[in-house]
Amino acid sequence: MARDVELTDEEWKERLSPERFAVLRQSATEPAWSGKLLHVDTEGVFHCAGCGAELFSTEHKFDSGSGWPSFDRAIRDGTIEEHLDLSFGMRRTEIRCARCGGHLGHLFDDGPTETHLRYCVNSLALEFIPEGETR
Repeated sequence: MARDVELTDEEWKERLSPERFAVLRQSATEPAWSGKLLHVDTEGVFHCAGCGAELFSTEHKFDSGSGWPSFDRAIRDGTIEEHLDLSFGMRRTEIRCARCGGHLGHLFDDGPTETHLRYCVNSLALEFIPEGETR
């Protein structure tokens, strides 16, 4: 699949910290409760830490109690790709940034809002830009 942002592993390694590279490019998961974006008190937008694409808004963020930032929807259609993930003997839906293919986390159908969705996202996959600020 052609993407708007396509880089080699070496280019990604130059752009990302080793921790972000592991999550975004190798589908690693940060430890629960460790992410700096788990608790965000201000309004704003969460961007892909790999390519800067807008992915989620604080308007749709909620505390799931899971230990990772959770959202009930993407900021707009087409920003998130969904893929079947059969790793670790489980059947899950992996979510990736549609612009660069970066691994974000997983999607579950146990959310508390009317969408019943929980986009469970690694903080390392995101950058938060408070409302009124620019990248």
